[in-house]
Amino acid sequence: MPVNRNALIRYKTIDNCLRNPYRRWTLEDLIDACSDALYEFEGIDKGISRRTVQMDIQVMRSEKLGYNAPIEVYDKKYYGYSDPEYSITNSQLTGQDLKIMSEAVSLLKQFKGFSYFSDMTDIVSRLEDRVTSAQSKSTLVIDFEKNENAQGLEHLDSIFHAIVDRQTLSISYQSFKAYKAYDVVFYPYLLKEYRNRWFVFGVQKKDGRIYNLALDRIKSIKPAVDEPFVENTLFDIATFFDDCIGVTKNLGSKTETIKFWVSVVDKPYIVTKPFHKSQRMVTENEDGSAVFELEVVINSELQRDLFAYSEGLRVLSPNWFSAQMKHKLQKALDLYL
Repeated sequence: MPVNRNALIRYKTIDNCLRNPYRRWTLEDLIDACSDALYEFEGIDKGISRRTVQMDIQVMRSEKLGYNAPIEVYDKKYYGYSDPEYSITNSQLTGQDLKIMSEAVSLLKQFKGFSYFSDMTDIVSRLEDRVTSAQSKSTLVIDFEKNENAQGLEHLDSIFHAIVDRQTLSISYQSFKAYKAYDVVFYPYLLKEYRNRWFVFGVQKKDGRIYNLALDRIKSIKPAVDEPFVENTLFDIATFFDDCIGVTKNLGSKTETIKFWVSVVDKPYIVTKPFHKSQRMVTENEDGSAVFELEVVINSELQRDLFAYSEGLRVLSPNWFSAQMKHKLQKALDLYL
């Protein structure tokens, strides 16, 4: 049962009133208290109806929110708790509460590495611990993909603010192929995550070309205060990655039609988890195998995805791409000779 903010304010107000042992509360008293609370916290000055508070008391008494509040009426006029130690704030978490809290924890943990989140780290850890403790009697049923050892997250915040503030960056970067780090003046435009790695897309001053820099290869980063920021006029961030898999794409990269055969064994996996949204089946053979097509930019990420089905997938065209796949598979085979 979803509960809005105003209802929660009323429940908490009624709870506070009924916990006060030094005063007896009529329905009119509770209406006044709830009206005052809504005005104080939400600026609502129109008051609330008698029926609203009566329904609130009914909900608090019920199991709908897991309160089961022991609210009784004394002398046919006054409301109070039969258990003086009771409070809705002491109620056990319901299944719905745990579900919402779990979803909140999963969402908040995605912002690890940002400075505006640093003050909340302890809060989220405590929340996660509370949810885990409450769920300890049950077994794990969902295991999200994660990389606890991901590197480069310490740069997320600096790059994020640089993009928002249009700040040029001076980056010391060392790719996996480079023998040593080198310095670049970089105009950052977009942060993107792919398979638990973060990348920043932007333009290097030296050649005006688009680059994607892996955050785990950044050695150091600082504002280039003397370098004016150059606005992005080269690509549309919202659509730039629509025609590719992963993060490897250059300005001007063209899509190609990739046709590939898939065995009957692997076909169900390809059908239920397409490589790309452009994928379509063009031929289904009598033996159960099939031929598919993709309209994408050919890059290393596409190759890796295709290689995952190497014994049940064969690239048919374009010819150069088929030859390249064959060459790489032959080199892989040579490793076992």
